[in-house]
Amino acid sequence: MAGISLDLRTILLCSGVAVVGLAAFRYFCVIGRSCTSKKRLDGKTAIVTGGNTGIGKETAIDLAKRGARVIVACRDEKRGSDAVRDIKAASKSEEVILKKLDLASLASIRQFSEEILQEESHIDILINNAGVMLCPYHLTEDGFEMQFGTNHLGHFLLTNLLLDRIKESAPSRIVTVSSSANYRGSLDFDNMMWANGGYSALGSYTRSKLANVMFSRELAKRLEGTGVSTYSLHPGVINTELARHIVAGWKIIFAPLLYTLMWFLTKTPKQGAQTTLHCAVSDEAEGITGKYWSNCAVKKPNKLALIDEDCTKLWEYSTEQVKLL
Repeated sequence: MAGISLDLRTILLCSGVAVVGLAAFRYFCVIGRSCTSKKRLDGKTAIVTGGNTGIGKETAIDLAKRGARVIVACRDEKRGSDAVRDIKAASKSEEVILKKLDLASLASIRQFSEEILQEESHIDILINNAGVMLCPYHLTEDGFEMQFGTNHLGHFLLTNLLLDRIKESAPSRIVTVSSSANYRGSLDFDNMMWANGGYSALGSYTRSKLANVMFSRELAKRLEGTGVSTYSLHPGVINTELARHIVAGWKIIFAPLLYTLMWFLTKTPKQGAQTTLHCAVSDEAEGITGKYWSNCAVKKPNKLALIDEDCTKLWEYSTEQVKLL
């Protein structure tokens, strides 16, 4: 009996240590730091693309709580209306409005930008948050590969069309949500849209996320001395709708295991919004422009993102693709 009791105590002790260890791993390695800034944003205007869901929605809620006028930009007006209602309720602010924006359509981006410039006297924060992930090969209405066209080119055009108003509103910030996937990305200017074949959903996604970082770096150079700061960031691995294409074919068979693992290894949308918020509002991040952030701190991105000539080349390529005159 003594031996059994000892074994039981050993099992319980080991189990307790394992639980504490796993909890510590999740807290420090998965959840990470939070934005601690208490800054108010009364009188400020913020635009959040993809603000109807996931980390974009949580970002919009936080900014609205701080007193900002928040423009939620998304392509689905029904879901957007529902999200705006939720954001207003969560933030106790009526200064939240919906604008239709489809980042896979240059025409939609131009129309959205025209309306914003007509209606908004200043833009203090632009958060390029919307994105698609690991989707099957598909072209936008303008002939761009969907992931690169939406994640990079759409935000590239949007930012440039709003840039003069953002500069007029300085000090202002442009925050672009990238991903740690940028470390696996590479550019091929001769086959950027995979027109020559060999499409890889993962390869396209990582390419678009690398482009986000390079865009933010090049933008910082071009905005030097204007009072506009730019940021790109990895939000963490988030359990959101963004990954719907990953689980679609497997969820029936592996759903219990898959969602248990996703809970343990991913952040909630609110947790995932923290680095975005840190870059958007924190005094710590003020003026630290063109850098890549993760876990509310500056990190070194893919070494390819640090090649100035390629950042400039990507800018020129993007300008030509979206016909930015």
